[in-house]
Amino acid sequence: MWKNSSIRCLLALAILCLRSLIYSKEIGSLEQAQNLKCVTHNLRKMICTWDVLSEERHGQTDFCYTTNDLPPSVCFETKEKRVEIPVPDSSSTVTITTNSNYGIAFPTKEFEIHKKDILFVPLTPRILSLTPDFSTSTLNLKWSDNGLIFPYGLDAIWQIQILRKEATEKVTQVTYYSKLTHEDTILSWNWTSDMPLECTSHYVKIRCYINATQFAGPKDWSEWSPIGEVPGKDTEPNGSGVFPQDVVVAVGSDLTICCVHEEGQQIKQMTYGPEIYPMIPLSSRSSAIRVLNASASDASGTNAVCTLSEDGTDGAVLFVGYAPDIPENLSCETSNFLIIKCTWKPGRPSGLYGKRRTKYSLFERISGKNVSCKVNEMNRERVCGFPVLADQKTYDFILGVSNPIGRTESSLLVDLTQRIRPKTPEKLTVSGNSPTSVHLHWFINGSFAEIRLLCQIEISTGHSEQKLHNVSMPGGKFSTHTAELNSLHPYTKYQFRVRCSAADHFWKWSDWSRVQEHTTLEAPPTRGPDIWRERSPSGKSLKIFWKPLSLSEANGKIVSHEVSCYLLETPLEHKEVTEPSNSTEIKLGKNDCVISVVAKNHAGSSPPSRITSVELPSDNVKTDRAVAMGNGIYISWNSYPNMTCGYIVKWCHSSGSEPCTVDWQKFPSNTTDAVIKSALFRPGVRYNFLLYGCKPSGYQLLKNITGYMKELPPKRAPNFTVEETSSDSILVKWEDIPIEDCQGFLEGYRLSFAKGEKDALKPRLLESGNPELKVKNITDLTKKSLKILDLQGKTSYQLDLQAYTAGGLSPPNSLYVVTKEDSVGLIIAILIPVAVVVLLGVVASIFCYQKREWIKETFYPEIPNPENSKALQFQKNTCEGNKTLKTLEMNPCTPNSVEVVETQSAAPKIEDTEMMSPAADTVVPEDGSDSETENHVVVSYCPPIIEEEISNPPMDEPVGSSQVVYIDIQSMYQPQIKPEEDPEINLVTTAGYKPQMQLPISALKIESRPAAEEELDKTAGYRPQANTNAWNMDTPDSPGSVESNNENASFGSPCSINSRQFLLPPKDDEDSPKPSNTGWSFTHFFQNKPND
Repeated sequence: MWKNSSIRCLLALAILCLRSLIYSKEIGSLEQAQNLKCVTHNLRKMICTWDVLSEERHGQTDFCYTTNDLPPSVCFETKEKRVEIPVPDSSSTVTITTNSNYGIAFPTKEFEIHKKDILFVPLTPRILSLTPDFSTSTLNLKWSDNGLIFPYGLDAIWQIQILRKEATEKVTQVTYYSKLTHEDTILSWNWTSDMPLECTSHYVKIRCYINATQFAGPKDWSEWSPIGEVPGKDTEPNGSGVFPQDVVVAVGSDLTICCVHEEGQQIKQMTYGPEIYPMIPLSSRSSAIRVLNASASDASGTNAVCTLSEDGTDGAVLFVGYAPDIPENLSCETSNFLIIKCTWKPGRPSGLYGKRRTKYSLFERISGKNVSCKVNEMNRERVCGFPVLADQKTYDFILGVSNPIGRTESSLLVDLTQRIRPKTPEKLTVSGNSPTSVHLHWFINGSFAEIRLLCQIEISTGHSEQKLHNVSMPGGKFSTHTAELNSLHPYTKYQFRVRCSAADHFWKWSDWSRVQEHTTLEAPPTRGPDIWRERSPSGKSLKIFWKPLSLSEANGKIVSHEVSCYLLETPLEHKEVTEPSNSTEIKLGKNDCVISVVAKNHAGSSPPSRITSVELPSDNVKTDRAVAMGNGIYISWNSYPNMTCGYIVKWCHSSGSEPCTVDWQKFPSNTTDAVIKSALFRPGVRYNFLLYGCKPSGYQLLKNITGYMKELPPKRAPNFTVEETSSDSILVKWEDIPIEDCQGFLEGYRLSFAKGEKDALKPRLLESGNPELKVKNITDLTKKSLKILDLQGKTSYQLDLQAYTAGGLSPPNSLYVVTKEDSVGLIIAILIPVAVVVLLGVVASIFCYQKREWIKETFYPEIPNPENSKALQFQKNTCEGNKTLKTLEMNPCTPNSVEVVETQSAAPKIEDTEMMSPAADTVVPEDGSDSETENHVVVSYCPPIIEEEISNPPMDEPVGSSQVVYIDIQSMYQPQIKPEEDPEINLVTTAGYKPQMQLPISALKIESRPAAEEELDKTAGYRPQANTNAWNMDTPDSPGSVESNNENASFGSPCSINSRQFLLPPKDDEDSPKPSNTGWSFTHFFQNKPND
C-alpha cells in the first residue's frame, strides 16, 4: 500500500516538473528578439531595430555584436528596441538578451547581419528657403545636401514636386542632379510658373536618392521633406486684382491670366483684347483664362479685363513682343580719330517701346570700358559711338542687346588704323586762268596727322563720260588740301567733286563733296572746218558748205568763218560769214579757184581748210544699190588707184520736193566701203549718194548709189483693173507705185485670188486659210499685166494685189470679178441628158418589141365570156343575188353545186394552155340511169377571188374532192382541209366546166390514165384549157408541190377575170401541143417564145 503511494507521488512530481519546463520554454520564446532590421543613413552607422512578441513590459536588453574586423564582442544595455552600431565591412554577429523587470534573463537570440542586407536610405531633406518672385512668377528653392555626413563623394538625385491650389494638385515633378563633396552645400533651383504666383497658393517638397555604387546593400529614396508654401493673393483678406500686371512675354507664348476678387463677389467674364475666354476655377476667390499662341500686341499693350458683379471691373495690361535678334553686319570705323562709330542691323523689330524697348550697350574688353548706346528705334540701321582711347589701336567690342524677353550679343575685333573713313570734304572751290588747267581746294574735319590721305577727284562734262583723278597727300590735322588738274579742254564747262580715304590701308571712301562747276578759258580752234563745194547749174557761181566744229575742236564760241578764193595764190574773192550760217556763194564765172575757209573765236583763228572748185569729167556713171543696215546705210565701191587724196560721199533726199540738205563724208584713199550714219536718216526714205574721187587736179564723180537706212513695206498696193474676162480667164493690169510710197526697193507683186462674193461680213482673202486660195508671184517688175487661167465660168472671184519689198508686203488692193458663162458647157449639159433619154427609149422599145408576146400574154390575156356559153347556166341568186361576194377579196367561200348538162360531142383537143386546176368532185352515174344523167356533171363553183399567189396545196388533198380550192395569187391563201379526210380519187370521165387554174403536176401521170378516160376526154363537151392529167391536186404551197419543183405548174380561178393564160389558144396552135408553162415569172423577161 505504501509502496504504491510512493510511486504515485514520484509520478506526480515528474509530471509537475515537465509541465513547468514546458511553460518556461514558451515564456522564453515570446520574450526573445525577432525581425532584426538595420538601416544606414550615412554609410557609417546603422540603426538596428527588432520586435518582441510579448506584450509585457521588459527590463533592460543586453545587446552584443561582433564584427570580423573586431573579434571581441561589444555589449551594452538598452531599454529601447533600437540601437546604433557601425556598419560592418562584410558581416556582423548580433546577440540580443531580453531581461524581465525582475532581472530574470530570457533566452538569448543571435542574428547574423550581412552588409548586403543593410538598407541605405538618405536622411529626409530640409528646405532652407522658398522665395517667390511675383514679377516673373518664379520660385527660388534652397536646401542643404548634407554631404558632410558621408565618407566620400557621391552622386545625388533629387526629386522636386510642385503642387498648386488648396487641394495640393500636382503641377510638375522635376529631377535635379548634384554631387556630394564631403561637405554641406546649399543647393538652389528656380522654377517659373505658367500661372502668376498671385493667382493661388503653391507648394514645394523634395526627396533624395544617393547612388552609392560602393555600397552593396539595397538603396531607397528618402522621405519627402516638409512642404514649403507660397500663399497666393486669394488667401489674403483684402487680396484682389488681375495678374500678371504689366508683364512682357514673347510672341507665341501661352498665357494664364487670373482674376482674384474679394469675398462675396463673383466674376461675370474675363476678356483678353476683344475676345471673351472661358474661365478656369482656381479657388473660391480666384479664376483664370488661358490664351494660346499670343500674337504681338500694339505699342500700348493688350488689355486683360475682369468684369465682376455689381458692375465692378479690374484689369491689367500685357505686352507681347519678340526677343532681340543677333545684331547683323556689325562694323566699326572712325571718321576723325576722335570717335569710333559702330553700326549694325538689328533684324526683326521687337515690338516693344518705351521703357520696355530693346537696349544696346558697347563693351570694350581690352580697356573694360562700357558705353550705353542711345539708338533711334525708327532707323533700320543702329549707330553707337565709342571714344578713341589714347595709345590704343586695337579694340575688342561686344555689342549687347537686351529687352524684357531676352538678351543676345555680337562681337568684333577692330584695328582702328585699318578702319578709317574720313568725313565728307567741305568748302570745295575751283580756280584757274588757263584754258587747260585748274586748282581745287577743300577742307577735311579730322585729325589725320599720322596717316596719308588718298583723294579722288571726279571730272565730268555735260556731254562726255566721267573721269577720275587720284591724288595722294599728307593727312594733317583739321587742314585744307589742294590739288591741280591739267590737260583740260578749253572753253569747257566742268563739274568737280572730291572724296577721300586712307592711303595706306584703304577701307572706305568718304561721301562725295558737293559739286562745283567751272568753265575753262577759250583757245583758238584746233582745226579748220570740213568743207564742200557745188557749182551752180549755170556754172557761173560756186556754193561753199562747211560743217560746224565740235566743242572740243572749236575751243570756244565760233563767231564767224572767213571764206577766200585764190587763183595761183592770187585772191579773187574774200568773205567773212558770221554765225550761224554754214554756207556762202561766190561768183566765179567760168574760172576755177582754190577755196579756203577759216573758223574764228574770241581766242583766235583755226588753220585753213582748202578745196578746189575743179570738177573732172566723168564717163559711164552707174547707179548701184546700197544695203540697209537698220542704223545706217552700207555702201561700197571699187578701188581707184589714181584717186590719191581720198573719196567723198555726198547725199541728199531723193524726192526732190524740198530744197536738198547737203551732207557729205570724207574717207581716205585706201577705203572701199563705209556705213553712212546720220541723225537725219529716216526708215523708209530713199537717199541718193554721189561718190566722188579726189585727185590733186580736182574731184571726179565715180558712181551714184541709192539706198534706204531701213526698208519698210510699201504704203499702198498698186492700182489695178480688169481689162478682159472670159469664162475661164481674167486679164489684170496695174500701175507703178510712186517712189515715196515704196519705202524700199520693190521686189515683186503678189496676186492672190479665190472664189468669193462681195460681202463685208465674209473674211477677207488674206485673213483666212482658204483652201481654194491661189497665189501668183510676179518678180518681173517690168511686167504690168497678168492673165489668170483655169477659172470656172459664171463664178465670182476676189482678187488681191500687193507689192512687196525686203521690209514686207503692202496692204492689199481688192477687186471682185465674175467670169462669163461657158456656152459650150451649157450645150453639152443639155445634150447629154437628152441623148441618155433617147438611148434609153430606143433600148426599151427594142426590148418591148422582142417581148411583145410575153407582155400581151402576161398583162393582157384574152378571157372568154362564160355568159356566151349555153352550157353554163348559173343561178343568178348565187352570184348576182349575194352582194357580199366581191371579186379580188380574200374571203373563204362555200361552193354551191352547179349542174352542167352537155351532149357528148367531139371537142377540139386543147393542148396549148398550161393552166391546171384541182379536179372537182365527179359524180359517177349509177347503173340504169339515162344518157343525160350519165353526161350530167356536178362541179363546185364560187365567184372568182384572185388577189395573190399562194403555195401548193398539201399532197394528201384528194383529187376528186367536192370542194374547189380558190387561191388568192398574192397572199397565197389556202382553205383549211382536214388531214384525216382522204377520199378516193375518181377521175371524171365526163366533165363539164373546169377551173381555169394551172397547178403543179401531181403524181398522176398521163401514161397511167385508162384508155376509156382518154376517149371520154375526146368526146367531152366544154373542157378547161388544160389537160386534166397535168392538174395538180395539191395547193401551191403543199409539200408535194414544193418537192415536185415543177416550173410548168400553173393555177388560176374558175371564174377569174385576171387569168394569166389565154383561155382560147390561137387557131394555128390547136393541133400542135406545146409544153406547159407556169403563170407570170421573172424569167419570162429573158425568154423568147419558140414561135417568135
